[in-house]
Amino acid sequence: MTALPASRYAVTFVFITVLLDMVGFGMIIPVQPAIIQQVAQVDLAAAAFIGGWMFFAFSATQFLFGPTLGNLSDAYGRRPLLLIAVFGLGIDFLVTALAPSLLWLFVGRTFAGLCGGSYVIANAYIADVTPPEGRAKAFGMMGAAFGLGFVIGPAIGGLLGAYGPRVPFFVAAGISLLNFVFGYLVLPETLTLEQRRSFEWARANPFGTFKVFSSYRGVLPLCLVLFVYFFASSVYPAIWPFWGIAKFGWDATMIGLTLAGFGILMALTQGILTGPAVKALGEWNTAMLGLVVAVIGAVGYGWAPSFGFIILFLVLHAGEGFVQPMLSALISHKVPDDAQGELQGGISSIMSVSMLLGTLFFSQEFGYFMSGKAGFISPNVAMYTSAIISAVAAILFISSTRQNRA
Repeated sequence: MTALPASRYAVTFVFITVLLDMVGFGMIIPVQPAIIQQVAQVDLAAAAFIGGWMFFAFSATQFLFGPTLGNLSDAYGRRPLLLIAVFGLGIDFLVTALAPSLLWLFVGRTFAGLCGGSYVIANAYIADVTPPEGRAKAFGMMGAAFGLGFVIGPAIGGLLGAYGPRVPFFVAAGISLLNFVFGYLVLPETLTLEQRRSFEWARANPFGTFKVFSSYRGVLPLCLVLFVYFFASSVYPAIWPFWGIAKFGWDATMIGLTLAGFGILMALTQGILTGPAVKALGEWNTAMLGLVVAVIGAVGYGWAPSFGFIILFLVLHAGEGFVQPMLSALISHKVPDDAQGELQGGISSIMSVSMLLGTLFFSQEFGYFMSGKAGFISPNVAMYTSAIISAVAAILFISSTRQNRA
């Protein structure tokens, strides 16, 4: 695939776009329980239950509509779809800030899932302007934007939340809408008319995406690896705060510090080390290294007897950040120019559904083994289960690539 010439600042702009979107999204995390309690007039336990279903609404919408956004960008260009998604997020944050009822909170989360596919188009944009040999590094930069956003966003949201649970939503809306104006002024189109193809509903639904991918040799096996990997890694958003409290008695500050520390380490890994790692090891070996680190990290957290060991494994575990950009790059090499948006939409759907199912699975498993129903109480079983599933992902990766390993 030959990258379309574009402004030297195009990749930087898309990186900033994803970063600001994730900062805006991350800002709402610290105040989500409070705004649910305020709007629904419920206690914290009920708010957590409602929050779980809101997560379901968000992830399910991303799964269903991620491929649609990707395919629309293949048909009508990256610029208009990316701008629409960014604008939609701004409106969503505003709706949530003004929500008078629980129904409107669900409307906001559902709409956020629809417009949260902006990174699908951003990745397709990157594929347009980056030659194949440079995509692994570029996708690593996109991963770094995600990591930085989820470090900066919650920190800012926690500070703004002191002025009321709705304040971060107003600020997030402002950030997204300002980003829309900036993008409208400077973002160039990268997909020429000759590279576009007609939009087809059969290719735009998530299940149709998997069917279309079957025509590209070697794509479906790598998609399966992605699914299993994302499922395993969902243990952290599912149980990390509860696990820290149960195992070490952490307070909210310690939980926040560990998450922020890991986010920084992951961003540094993806944004700075991905390029040198690929140059030294190659894409396949770098992906394999990340999968092995995922296994070691989960086992390490389950075994760690003290906070000092947690720090050690947080640093080591950052190497898992290689997995997603490497697998995305390897898959992108197998897909033609006019289907890169479709590919990124499919990856978005895989991530959404696997994280949704994984979060539900690990939260239930953690609760079961902490309840004593299993005959013993342990906060670590879910971590060990994640390690086993990550090992399965590594085995699948070796099996699916052994014939054309590069």
